Amino acid sequence: MDERGRRGTASGRAGAGGARGRYPDRKPRRPESSGQGQNRRPARRSSRARRRRRNAAIRWTIFIVLIIAAAGGFVFWKKYGPSNERADLTKYYELEAENDVAVVINDQVIRRDMPAAEDGAAEAPTPGKMIDGQYYIEYSVVRERINKRFYWDPNESVLLYTLPGGSVSVEVGSKEYTDITEQKSEEYVILKTEGRTAYIALPFIQAYTNMEYAVYDEPVQRAVITCEWGEKQTASIRRDTQVRYQGGVKSPVLTDVKKSDKVTVLEDEDDWMKVGTEDGFIGYVRTGDLRDIAAETTSREFEEPVYTNITKNYTINMAWHNVSNTDANSYILETIAGTKGLTTIAPTWFSLSDTEGNVSSLADPDYVNYAHQSNLEVWAVLRDFHGGINSYDETYEVLSYTSKRTKVINQVIAEALQSGVDGINLDFELVSVECGEHYVQFVRELSVKCRQNGLVFSVDNYVPQPYNEHYDIEEQGAVADYVMVMGYDEHTDGSYQAGSVASIGYLEDGITEALKSVPAEKLVAGVPFFTRLWFETPKTEDELAEEAGTEAASYPNKVTSYAYGMDEAAEIVSAAGVQTEWDATAKQNYAQWEADGGVYKIWLEDEQSLEEKLKVIKANNLAGVAEWSLGMEDPGVWDLILQYVN
Repeated sequence: MDERGRRGTASGRAGAGGARGRYPDRKPRRPESSGQGQNRRPARRSSRARRRRRNAAIRWTIFIVLIIAAAGGFVFWKKYGPSNERADLTKYYELEAENDVAVVINDQVIRRDMPAAEDGAAEAPTPGKMIDGQYYIEYSVVRERINKRFYWDPNESVLLYTLPGGSVSVEVGSKEYTDITEQKSEEYVILKTEGRTAYIALPFIQAYTNMEYAVYDEPVQRAVITCEWGEKQTASIRRDTQVRYQGGVKSPVLTDVKKSDKVTVLEDEDDWMKVGTEDGFIGYVRTGDLRDIAAETTSREFEEPVYTNITKNYTINMAWHNVSNTDANSYILETIAGTKGLTTIAPTWFSLSDTEGNVSSLADPDYVNYAHQSNLEVWAVLRDFHGGINSYDETYEVLSYTSKRTKVINQVIAEALQSGVDGINLDFELVSVECGEHYVQFVRELSVKCRQNGLVFSVDNYVPQPYNEHYDIEEQGAVADYVMVMGYDEHTDGSYQAGSVASIGYLEDGITEALKSVPAEKLVAGVPFFTRLWFETPKTEDELAEEAGTEAASYPNKVTSYAYGMDEAAEIVSAAGVQTEWDATAKQNYAQWEADGGVYKIWLEDEQSLEEKLKVIKANNLAGVAEWSLGMEDPGVWDLILQYVN
């Protein structure tokens, strides 16, 4: 039967009720009356409307929630998401003029205020300049942060660099220069100036310095310099990221760094690390963006100039001889007759006589001959006081001019050679902070001339303290044969209160600090042969009122003092009828008594106190001892010194 016939048969069965038998669970449709149909259709429409309203409400709710979530996400991102703001690099590097160059030295951006302006300038100069296509670094930056042996004389417009055999000399605006005695030249102008401010060409600095540098033109002009070598922390960048000005995702971006870029790790701030990039950006990256953090040792081959020294093969036992006139020279034999074990005598012969660089001299060849006959070397003293000038300003006026320093040196060397002395002992005590760099250059230049003429060169210093750092005993230790630390004058005639001339702690601290900069085999400790008798009286109301607002006002007593030799001081105590007591802190015998309307106080220098000092000197294996001054000692001290020094 064809398909049409099968369908027809099925239809017929269904029409005869066969459908029920085939589909037993299907219920027959119930006929509806006309009234029931009319009531059901509105109910269906009402249900569908409610569903539509409900669905619309849901959709609107979801939409509003999404809007709120988006707004919240935007606020959250705005508050906590990373910023793409780029830092203004001209402000970051403090660049003002078009030819200003940013300078980064040993992963530190050099600002205009470090170091401070030179010679009282109203504003610190920019650290670097681009001039005629060449990079230049400002002199004070070079001296303070790269190589302190460069010296600029603004008065005579000359740049110097002192080597063991002499000085390199450069004039402003020239490609030519003098290397000790040889004339040389470069392809660039070596030295540029703006007023009194000097700028030195980078490649010329490198020629005399253990340093590497790289220069960049974009995004700003900058010179990146490394002159400190040794161990440092390095790391690699884990993924592409940014270096930010400060720690935090909202801080402006300094630069972008790529995966595997190398950085120097400078500080650990937990979630952020301060780093330096190889191209001179110093900022912060997330700690998680670094990997392979490790210590790395850096170095560079460079032959540092070596200052050869004259070194004695015995322990130095030197006494300063305070000679104030030519007549005093004739007493040399009587002066040294009672000494034992003395190796060296240092007469105060040379002094600056004016601010033009002239030197007054008390040198006496006969004195030298007598000393040599007694197996003593003579190291003549050169001072900046007691000879015509006597102020910080006058010393500055001499040392700040290259021609005047040269004049002083030439006169002193000539006098030394004529009189036959064995060495020069430099004792400049009126050097201001402003004069510091000029003084240190003077020390370098004098050391060269002494070395060339076979003269031992020694330099006297106060006990190292922050206020006299400008004397730079580290540089003295490099260029001089011996460095003297005067372990006395703890309290002087200008002190506001009575105290020891040289307590044991004062000497110990001085030696400890000096040994941080000077090798023991070059360090000589100075000890006193004198003491001070102090007299104290309460200040009157008028005196206190006059001192109001000054440091002196914090001290209730007025003090005066006078220096005495060992024997004289002992006689004063004996005449007062008092007994001394051992001061265990100062390690000196101490006495005080009332008389003349006040109180006398004295910390004695004697054999007992001197022995404590000699123990410290011997324990530190120093090059020797020096005493101020010959003629003020008790004769018995020489046997004591022999036990510790020779």
